[in-house]
Formats: sequence, structure tokens, C-alpha cells
Amino acid sequence: MNSELYLDANATSPVLPAAAEAAMAAMQACFGNPSSSHACGLRAKTLLEETRARARRVLGAGAGRVLFTSGATEGIQTAVLSALCAVRERRRRGEACGELLLVGATEHKAVPESLTHWNRLLGTNLELRMLPVDADGRHRLDLLRELAPRAAFVCTMAANNETGVVSDLDGIARVLAESGSPALWMVDCVQALGKLPLGLASTRIDYAPFSGHKLYAPKGIGLLYVREGAPYTPLMCGGGQEAGQRSGTENMAGIAALGAVLGALEEGGTFRTHAQLRASRERIAAALREAFPGLVFNVPLEHALPTTLNFSVPGVSSKEMLDLFDAAGVRVSAGSACSAAKAAPSYVLDAMGVPPERSASAVRLSFGPLADDAFVDAACARIQHCGRALAQTRPLARLQQLESGGASGWLLSDEAGAYFIAIDPPAALAPRIAADLHARGARLLACFDTGHGHGGADALGGIVGVTPGWPGGAQRVRLGGGETVDTVDALALGQDVLARSGDAYLLGRPENGVLAGEAVRFVFGAAAPDAALEGALCCHRIGEPAVSRPGADPLPDEGIDLDATSAAAYLSAHPDALLVDVREPHEHAAGAAQVRGRMAQPVPLSQLAGQAAQWLREPRPLVFVCRSGNRSARAARLLRRLGHAQAWHVAGGLALAG
Repeated sequence: MNSELYLDANATSPVLPAAAEAAMAAMQACFGNPSSSHACGLRAKTLLEETRARARRVLGAGAGRVLFTSGATEGIQTAVLSALCAVRERRRRGEACGELLLVGATEHKAVPESLTHWNRLLGTNLELRMLPVDADGRHRLDLLRELAPRAAFVCTMAANNETGVVSDLDGIARVLAESGSPALWMVDCVQALGKLPLGLASTRIDYAPFSGHKLYAPKGIGLLYVREGAPYTPLMCGGGQEAGQRSGTENMAGIAALGAVLGALEEGGTFRTHAQLRASRERIAAALREAFPGLVFNVPLEHALPTTLNFSVPGVSSKEMLDLFDAAGVRVSAGSACSAAKAAPSYVLDAMGVPPERSASAVRLSFGPLADDAFVDAACARIQHCGRALAQTRPLARLQQLESGGASGWLLSDEAGAYFIAIDPPAALAPRIAADLHARGARLLACFDTGHGHGGADALGGIVGVTPGWPGGAQRVRLGGGETVDTVDALALGQDVLARSGDAYLLGRPENGVLAGEAVRFVFGAAAPDAALEGALCCHRIGEPAVSRPGADPLPDEGIDLDATSAAAYLSAHPDALLVDVREPHEHAAGAAQVRGRMAQPVPLSQLAGQAAQWLREPRPLVFVCRSGNRSARAARLLRRLGHAQAWHVAGGLALAG
């Protein structure tokens, strides 16, 4: 599983070898400025116009304008500026032009953001109105019919980048025509090139932006189609390049590379046909269904691009799925790459009415039209491998952290993993916890919240049939020793007990019915245990860190970062050092972690608290690693705060370590 399998083509694509060669030739042999009048410039000018002519043929542009841009965002900005300037001029002339900016609810954020920006700057003061979509992700034509007569500018997309849903462009055009709408119309065609038939001159479409890097050209090059007669205002003025329509010296390397891709489209034979792509998608869909029982596709496949699948696995979050696939060397995403850093549900799926729990589990898998049978074979095999890894029963952990939404809960078990107690379980994780217990054939003795709680105990208890709350009266133990001894309620958990003392819950091993302070290993619920419990670790409900050690001298966590080279050198210089993989068990099962040939021992971050107690008793150098470096940094910081002096992590994680 060491090879990388790229299934995120809707975000970007590798560069076609012929495109890379064309770009290199443009930089080395045909490097002239196409505005120069000498022979070197004339050769560059010829290349420029040959590529434009090829683009016209591929797009079916007819007599419309075809401009080279830096990408889709610039094309969108130019189209929006042109349309709004035209609306402003029509108003000045007293012509009917509409008062709505109508944009599809599932459009890429570049569109509404551009509309808002230019609407404000130009002072057009048009009303931005979202055009809803139905449950299949297609525009509501009935509502469009109501709004079209008032629309000044309509923005839709040919195919959605997150779901692959193909718009009913013919239906939209028909509504605009039948309603007599004065609106100009932009169609985002970024996901259409190479996947859908194009014949732009025969449509009502006024503006159509494209981006090269979505179809095997480099980043930084795109196209904008403008219908003949459609109003146009340059976004960039200066030296008058592109016949004064888009100033700035042309990106000749990008144009040459795009020309090679367009040539491959025009000539045929390089890319898979639509029918072949549909067959490939069906094979991948079948592999997903087999690998992940209960999987749900979030859009009907018959309405989607033949290269895109958007699905959810109930009870498994998007992040867990992405981590799983990434561990197996499969690159997928949860949606738009532009929104990947924002921990928010997909507005696209929300607009379609997809339930929040499904939206929170959504994964987008997309491939390009270069994908051949061997690639699809490899993808299906890797998907099956991921399914087996996820299905594996989690290894036993006496103490496991349950984390969701910034809150921490805890799952305690006996030595055999037959009996469990849940403390402050997050409600969102209740189905997953219940399923895990059922898979083990384990029994939940109790589930309760230590504070105001987050509703998890009620949710989990309702699923497994356990009355939430501290059961009380199970047995009694004496706390401490000496002259003052308190007798309190306790629950037996194997050889340990969980004893309740006021607002604190103490986990430890009693002797002769007495739980001495030094025998308490973990404390739950209490903000700060008394001095007799300083050897225990406090497990908190909310906040970072989730675990603290009263009386410990926290060590600064500056300098905990090691790159892959320095980590390998440190491990070599310290034979007793332990390389620890803090990814979850299914990630480790999908692909074991190693740094420069050194295999890591799996200790998931969710099980770190229990293992930390042993590492503090028997200190040894620790180097943590994970997928990206985020979880390993948390682990190293936690150990430092607990007083462990030799805790480090591999910055950048396995993504950079290789």
C-alpha cells in the first residue's frame, strides 16, 4: 500500500505528460513574447492563436470570444463584472433589466462571493437571491420560472464540484426563454470539460469559465467563453494583450500545456469515453457498497458526472473516512478543496436537504478521464482493503477517550473487555459506541454524565438499554486509610473499582476493601483531587488538555518538532526510544506507519491517557507520528505537560515523512 492512488480529481489533476512537454518546449524553445514583432515573438503568437482556435473547436464557441485567463476565479470575476456593468448601463438608459442576482444554492463559493463584491463596488444594489435545488441537487425550475422575469443575472453550473450533479441546462434555458427574462446567464463549466458535451455557441449561455488544472493542465491557466454580442468589460487593463480584452503578458507555458490537453480532447484516443467512464464508476460504486455495508450515495448516480461519487458511511465521520483512505494511500476528500480547512458541514448537501448526520459523514471520490481499467482495478482493491481495516474490532483499551465537538468522554473496561462504563459519552458518538460494544459482545454496566453533560448518557443508554446515571449501591468501598475513612458507592470493573466521592469518580484497585489514595490511577469529574491523589491522572470533560496531572511540573513544549530526517537521526541515537503511531486502529490497519524504515508501535490518541500513566512510571524517549502532524503534536504536548521530558513528534507527519 505504499503507492499513492489519487481519487480527488475534482480538486485538481496531475499534468498530462504531453502537456508538461508542451509547457517545457514553450519555456525553452518557444519562449518569445507573443506581442513582439520579431521571429521569436511571431512563433509564440502562432502557438497562442493555434491554441485559441483549438479551444474554439472543442468548446463549440462559434463566433464568441475565447480568452485566456489565470483560471476559473478570474473568469467568474470577469463575467460578473461584465454583467453588472451592463445592468448598470441598461438602468441608466431606462431599460428593463431586472433587480435580482440569481445564483444556484450549490454554486462554488467563488460565484456568490464575486457577486457580492462587485455588486457593492459598482453600487448596483441588486438583491442576491439563492435558487434552491431539489433533493437530487438539480435547480428548482418551478421557482426559476417565478423569479426569472425579475432576474438581471443568473449564475448556475454545468456540474457540481462536490456531488457531480449535472444541471439541466436545457431546462434552465427553456425557462429563461419562455419567461422573457432579460437576464444574462453565466454557467460555471469547470467540471464539464472532457466530461460533458459542449456546444456553447448553440446555447443561450453568455459566459462560461473553465480551469485547466481540473483536466490535466497546470494550475494558473484557464479560459473564458463570452457569447457573441454579450456585454464585456475587461477585468484587467494595461498593455492591451488579448486584443485589449485581458491585459498582461500571456502565460505561454500554461497556454501551450492547455493546448496539448485540448488537442488530446479533439483528436480522441487519449481520454476514456463517456460510456467507459460510466462503467468505471459503476465498478467503483460496487466496490464501495461491498466494502462498507450500509453505505449511502448522496446523489442519484444517473444525475451525476461519470467520474464523481459522493457517499456517506453511517456512524463514521468524514474525517475518519479520509484518515482511513489516506492511511491506505488513497487520496479522497470531503468536498470542495477550497473549503477543506473549514470544519463546517457541506452547504451543497445542506441545500439538497441531506440529513446532518449523513452530511457529516460525506466523502467525495472523483477520478479523471485518463483512468484506465488498471487504475480502476487498483482503486477497487484498495477500497476493499479500507473496508476490511474499518471492520476490524478495535484493540482492547482499559481507558479510551471519546472526543467530539471539543468535549471529551471516557470509556472504561475490565481486563477482558467484557464489561464497560461510559463517562460523559458525547451524544454524537453514542451509535458508534453501541455498535462497538455489540461487536464485542460486551456489556455496558453504566453510563453517566459528571456535570451538566452533553446528553450522551441518555443517548447511549437509550440505544443499549441501560438507565443513564450513576447506578449507586452496587457495592461499598472505603477510601484512604489511617484515622479518617469514608465509605462510598463503587462499581466493580474487573479487579478495579470506580468509586464515587462527592463530585469525583476514582478508578483504582482496592486491597481488602480499601481504595488507598496511591492506588487511584484516574480521576473523573473533579476539577482538582486532594493531595492524597496527586499520583493520579485527571480526565476532564472539556478543553485541552483532556488529561492533567496534579502536582506535576509541566514542561515547555517548545522544540517538540522533528522533521523526518532529524526524527530518524534521533531514533538511531536513542535505541531505547519508542516511535509511536497515534492514528486510530483502522488507519494503522490500512497502512502501518514507519519513519525511514523504523516501524511505529500503534497507540491511538484516543487511548493515550491510559498508556501515558505507564510511560510516566517508566520514562523512555518518545517520538510520536500521525498522518499530518496534528495529532502527534497533541500527544507530545500532552506528555510534556504531564512532566515527561523526552516527548517529540514528527512535524508534517507521514505526509512528509514518506
